[in-house]
Amino acid sequence: MTGATIDFPVADDRRFFRNLITAMAVILVMGFVVQLAAGRSSFNSPLIIHLHAFAFMAWTGITLTQTWLAASGNLALHRKLGLLSVGWVILLLILGPLVTISTVQTARTPFFFQPQHFLVANPMTLLGFAGLFGAALALRRQTDWHTRLQVGAFTMLMGPGFGRILPMPFLPPYAFETAGLVALIFPIIGMLRDWRVHGRPHAAWLWSIAVLLAVTLLSRVIAFSPVGEAFYSLATPSGPMTGTDGLAFPPPPGPPPGPV
Repeated sequence: MTGATIDFPVADDRRFFRNLITAMAVILVMGFVVQLAAGRSSFNSPLIIHLHAFAFMAWTGITLTQTWLAASGNLALHRKLGLLSVGWVILLLILGPLVTISTVQTARTPFFFQPQHFLVANPMTLLGFAGLFGAALALRRQTDWHTRLQVGAFTMLMGPGFGRILPMPFLPPYAFETAGLVALIFPIIGMLRDWRVHGRPHAAWLWSIAVLLAVTLLSRVIAFSPVGEAFYSLATPSGPMTGTDGLAFPPPPGPPPGPV
Protein backbone atom coordinates (compact mmCIF):
# COMPACT_ATOMS: atom_id res chain seq x y z
CA MET A 1 0.00 0.00 0.00
CA THR A 2 2.93 2.35 0.60
CA GLY A 3 3.96 2.10 -3.01
CA ALA A 4 0.43 2.96 -4.12
CA THR A 5 0.46 6.07 -1.97
CA ILE A 6 3.76 7.22 -3.46
CA ASP A 7 2.51 6.61 -6.99
CA PHE A 8 -0.67 8.53 -6.35
CA PRO A 9 0.18 11.66 -4.33
CA VAL A 10 -3.15 13.09 -3.14
CA ALA A 11 -1.80 16.63 -2.84
CA ASP A 12 -1.54 16.77 -6.64
CA ASP A 13 -5.05 15.36 -7.10
CA ARG A 14 -7.19 17.42 -4.73
CA ARG A 15 -8.10 20.08 -7.27
CA PHE A 16 -9.13 17.41 -9.77
CA PHE A 17 -11.40 15.64 -7.28
CA ARG A 18 -12.88 18.95 -6.17
CA ASN A 19 -13.75 19.84 -9.77
CA LEU A 20 -15.07 16.37 -10.59
CA ILE A 21 -17.34 16.19 -7.53
CA THR A 22 -18.53 19.74 -8.18
CA ALA A 23 -19.49 18.84 -11.75
CA MET A 24 -21.33 15.75 -10.50
CA ALA A 25 -23.24 17.79 -7.91
CA VAL A 26 -24.22 20.39 -10.51
CA ILE A 27 -25.57 17.70 -12.86
CA LEU A 28 -27.50 16.03 -10.04
CA VAL A 29 -29.13 19.27 -8.90
CA MET A 30 -29.71 20.40 -12.48
CA GLY A 31 -31.76 17.28 -13.16
CA PHE A 32 -34.20 18.14 -10.39
CA VAL A 33 -34.29 21.82 -11.34
CA VAL A 34 -35.15 20.90 -14.94
CA GLN A 35 -38.08 18.77 -13.75
CA LEU A 36 -39.34 21.54 -11.49
CA ALA A 37 -39.04 24.16 -14.22
CA ALA A 38 -40.88 21.90 -16.67
CA GLY A 39 -43.73 21.46 -14.21
CA ARG A 40 -43.16 17.73 -13.87
CA SER A 41 -42.31 17.97 -10.16
CA SER A 42 -44.70 19.13 -7.51
CA PHE A 43 -44.47 20.12 -3.89
CA ASN A 44 -47.84 18.41 -3.35
CA SER A 45 -46.19 15.10 -2.48
CA PRO A 46 -46.38 12.95 0.65
CA LEU A 47 -44.15 13.95 3.55
CA ILE A 48 -41.88 10.94 3.04
CA ILE A 49 -41.03 12.22 -0.44
CA HIS A 50 -39.98 15.61 0.94
CA LEU A 51 -37.88 13.98 3.67
CA HIS A 52 -36.21 11.78 1.07
CA ALA A 53 -35.50 14.76 -1.20
CA PHE A 54 -34.06 16.78 1.66
CA ALA A 55 -31.86 13.91 2.86
CA PHE A 56 -30.38 13.17 -0.56
CA MET A 57 -29.88 16.82 -1.51
CA ALA A 58 -28.23 17.35 1.86
CA TRP A 59 -25.94 14.41 1.12
CA THR A 60 -24.93 16.12 -2.11
CA GLY A 61 -24.09 19.21 -0.05
CA ILE A 62 -22.13 17.15 2.47
CA THR A 63 -20.13 15.43 -0.27
CA LEU A 64 -19.41 18.73 -1.98
CA THR A 65 -18.37 20.38 1.28
CA GLN A 66 -16.11 17.47 2.18
CA THR A 67 -14.37 17.67 -1.17
CA TRP A 68 -13.78 21.41 -0.93
CA LEU A 69 -12.52 21.08 2.65
CA ALA A 70 -10.03 18.42 1.58
CA ALA A 71 -8.95 20.48 -1.43
CA SER A 72 -8.32 23.52 0.78
CA GLY A 73 -6.30 21.47 3.24
CA ASN A 74 -8.80 21.81 6.10
CA LEU A 75 -8.53 18.15 7.04
CA ALA A 76 -9.50 18.67 10.69
CA LEU A 77 -12.98 19.91 9.78
CA HIS A 78 -13.12 17.35 6.98
CA ARG A 79 -12.69 14.55 9.54
CA LYS A 80 -15.28 16.04 11.90
CA LEU A 81 -17.83 16.28 9.14
CA GLY A 82 -16.98 12.68 8.26
CA LEU A 83 -18.60 11.60 11.53
CA LEU A 84 -21.86 13.24 10.42
CA SER A 85 -21.51 11.52 7.05
CA VAL A 86 -21.70 8.07 8.64
CA GLY A 87 -24.99 8.88 10.37
CA TRP A 88 -26.34 10.47 7.20
CA VAL A 89 -25.63 7.36 5.14
CA ILE A 90 -27.67 5.34 7.64
CA LEU A 91 -30.51 7.83 7.18
CA LEU A 92 -30.31 7.41 3.39
CA LEU A 93 -30.41 3.64 3.75
CA ILE A 94 -33.66 3.98 5.72
CA LEU A 95 -35.43 6.65 3.68
CA GLY A 96 -34.45 5.28 0.26
CA PRO A 97 -36.26 1.92 0.53
CA LEU A 98 -39.22 3.51 2.35
CA VAL A 99 -39.77 5.96 -0.50
CA THR A 100 -39.36 3.23 -3.11
CA ILE A 101 -41.95 1.03 -1.41
CA SER A 102 -44.33 3.98 -0.99
CA THR A 103 -43.93 4.92 -4.66
CA VAL A 104 -44.73 1.40 -5.83
CA GLN A 105 -47.62 0.93 -3.40
CA THR A 106 -49.34 4.15 -4.44
CA ALA A 107 -48.93 3.54 -8.20
CA ARG A 108 -46.50 6.45 -8.57
CA THR A 109 -43.74 4.51 -10.35
CA PRO A 110 -42.61 6.48 -13.44
CA PHE A 111 -44.19 4.94 -16.54
CA PHE A 112 -40.80 4.10 -18.09
CA PHE A 113 -39.87 1.84 -15.14
CA GLN A 114 -41.34 -1.55 -14.29
CA PRO A 115 -42.54 -1.36 -10.66
CA GLN A 116 -41.03 -4.71 -9.70
CA HIS A 117 -37.65 -3.78 -11.16
CA PHE A 118 -37.86 -0.31 -9.60
CA LEU A 119 -38.61 -1.90 -6.22
CA VAL A 120 -35.48 -4.08 -6.39
CA ALA A 121 -33.03 -1.82 -8.22
CA ASN A 122 -33.36 1.29 -6.05
CA PRO A 123 -32.40 -0.41 -2.75
CA MET A 124 -29.71 -2.45 -4.50
CA THR A 125 -28.16 0.75 -5.84
CA LEU A 126 -28.17 2.20 -2.33
CA LEU A 127 -26.42 -0.91 -1.01
CA GLY A 128 -23.75 -0.49 -3.68
CA PHE A 129 -23.33 3.14 -2.66
CA ALA A 130 -23.07 2.19 1.01
CA GLY A 131 -20.53 -0.53 0.22
CA LEU A 132 -18.24 1.88 -1.63
CA PHE A 133 -18.70 4.53 1.05
CA GLY A 134 -17.84 1.98 3.74
CA ALA A 135 -14.73 0.93 1.84
CA ALA A 136 -13.69 4.58 1.49
CA LEU A 137 -14.20 5.06 5.22
CA ALA A 138 -12.18 1.96 6.08
CA LEU A 139 -9.35 3.18 3.83
CA ARG A 140 -9.50 6.82 4.97
CA ARG A 141 -5.81 6.79 5.91
CA GLN A 142 -4.88 5.64 2.41
CA THR A 143 -6.05 8.82 0.75
CA ASP A 144 -5.43 7.62 -2.80
CA TRP A 145 -8.06 4.91 -2.25
CA HIS A 146 -10.30 7.03 -0.04
CA THR A 147 -10.85 9.85 -2.49
CA ARG A 148 -11.46 7.64 -5.51
CA LEU A 149 -13.86 5.35 -3.68
CA GLN A 150 -15.80 8.40 -2.50
CA VAL A 151 -16.20 9.44 -6.12
CA GLY A 152 -17.33 5.89 -6.88
CA ALA A 153 -19.90 6.03 -4.08
CA PHE A 154 -21.27 9.35 -5.36
CA THR A 155 -21.43 7.88 -8.86
CA MET A 156 -23.89 5.27 -7.58
CA LEU A 157 -26.33 8.09 -6.72
CA MET A 158 -26.14 9.88 -10.08
CA GLY A 159 -28.89 7.84 -11.76
CA PRO A 160 -31.79 10.01 -10.51
CA GLY A 161 -30.01 13.12 -11.77
CA PHE A 162 -29.40 11.72 -15.24
CA GLY A 163 -32.88 10.18 -15.20
CA ARG A 164 -34.32 13.68 -15.07
CA ILE A 165 -32.19 14.92 -17.97
CA LEU A 166 -32.18 12.00 -20.41
CA PRO A 167 -35.20 11.28 -22.66
CA MET A 168 -36.41 8.49 -20.38
CA PRO A 169 -39.74 7.78 -22.17
CA PHE A 170 -37.71 6.60 -25.18
CA LEU A 171 -35.39 4.32 -23.21
CA PRO A 172 -37.52 1.38 -21.95
CA PRO A 173 -37.04 -1.44 -21.26
CA TYR A 174 -33.58 -0.39 -20.09
CA ALA A 175 -34.32 3.12 -18.85
CA PHE A 176 -33.18 2.43 -15.30
CA GLU A 177 -29.91 0.87 -16.44
CA THR A 178 -29.24 3.67 -18.93
CA ALA A 179 -29.64 6.42 -16.32
CA GLY A 180 -27.29 4.62 -13.95
CA LEU A 181 -24.67 3.50 -16.45
CA VAL A 182 -24.27 6.93 -18.01
CA ALA A 183 -22.69 7.91 -14.69
CA LEU A 184 -19.75 5.64 -15.54
CA ILE A 185 -18.38 8.66 -17.36
CA PHE A 186 -17.06 9.97 -14.02
CA PRO A 187 -14.87 7.02 -12.99
CA ILE A 188 -13.76 6.74 -16.62
CA ILE A 189 -12.66 10.38 -16.51
CA GLY A 190 -10.80 9.56 -13.31
CA MET A 191 -9.08 6.58 -14.95
CA LEU A 192 -8.01 8.63 -17.96
CA ARG A 193 -6.68 11.37 -15.72
CA ASP A 194 -4.72 8.87 -13.62
CA TRP A 195 -3.30 7.37 -16.79
CA ARG A 196 -2.14 10.76 -18.01
CA VAL A 197 -0.79 12.05 -14.68
CA HIS A 198 0.29 8.89 -12.85
CA GLY A 199 0.98 6.48 -15.69
CA ARG A 200 -1.75 4.00 -14.81
CA PRO A 201 -5.34 4.02 -13.53
CA HIS A 202 -5.83 3.41 -9.83
CA ALA A 203 -7.48 0.11 -8.87
CA ALA A 204 -10.15 2.00 -6.92
CA TRP A 205 -11.74 3.08 -10.21
CA LEU A 206 -12.00 -0.54 -11.31
CA TRP A 207 -13.68 -1.49 -8.04
CA SER A 208 -16.15 1.38 -8.40
CA ILE A 209 -17.04 0.41 -11.95
CA ALA A 210 -17.32 -3.26 -10.98
CA VAL A 211 -19.74 -2.45 -8.15
CA LEU A 212 -21.97 -0.35 -10.42
CA LEU A 213 -22.03 -3.01 -13.14
CA ALA A 214 -22.63 -5.82 -10.64
CA VAL A 215 -25.48 -3.98 -8.92
CA THR A 216 -27.08 -3.13 -12.27
CA LEU A 217 -26.94 -6.73 -13.51
CA LEU A 218 -27.93 -8.34 -10.20
CA SER A 219 -30.89 -5.98 -9.79
CA ARG A 220 -32.34 -7.06 -13.13
CA VAL A 221 -31.70 -10.75 -12.45
CA ILE A 222 -33.44 -10.57 -9.07
CA ALA A 223 -36.30 -8.40 -10.31
CA PHE A 224 -37.14 -10.85 -13.10
CA SER A 225 -36.95 -13.89 -10.86
CA PRO A 226 -39.44 -15.46 -8.43
CA VAL A 227 -37.56 -13.62 -5.67
CA GLY A 228 -38.43 -10.29 -7.27
CA GLU A 229 -42.03 -11.39 -7.64
CA ALA A 230 -42.12 -12.31 -3.96
CA PHE A 231 -40.71 -8.89 -2.98
CA TYR A 232 -43.35 -7.20 -5.11
CA SER A 233 -46.16 -9.20 -3.52
CA LEU A 234 -44.89 -8.38 -0.02
CA ALA A 235 -44.63 -4.68 -0.87
CA THR A 236 -48.15 -4.48 -2.30
CA PRO A 237 -50.39 -6.34 0.18
CA SER A 238 -53.19 -3.84 -0.39
CA GLY A 239 -53.89 -0.79 -2.50
CA PRO A 240 -54.07 -0.05 -6.23
CA MET A 241 -51.11 -2.28 -7.15
CA THR A 242 -52.26 -5.41 -5.34
CA GLY A 243 -52.47 -8.37 -7.68
CA THR A 244 -51.04 -6.47 -10.65
CA ASP A 245 -48.19 -7.56 -12.87
CA GLY A 246 -45.08 -5.94 -11.38
CA LEU A 247 -43.20 -6.25 -14.65
CA ALA A 248 -45.82 -4.38 -16.68
CA PHE A 249 -44.98 -0.77 -17.46
CA PRO A 250 -47.44 1.70 -15.92
CA PRO A 251 -49.50 3.71 -18.40
CA PRO A 252 -48.07 7.10 -19.30
CA PRO A 253 -49.82 10.15 -17.89
CA GLY A 254 -52.67 11.45 -19.98
CA PRO A 255 -52.78 14.91 -21.53
CA PRO A 256 -53.79 17.76 -19.24
CA PRO A 257 -57.49 18.55 -19.30
CA GLY A 258 -58.43 21.17 -21.87
CA PRO A 259 -60.59 24.22 -21.30
CA VAL A 260 -64.21 23.55 -20.43
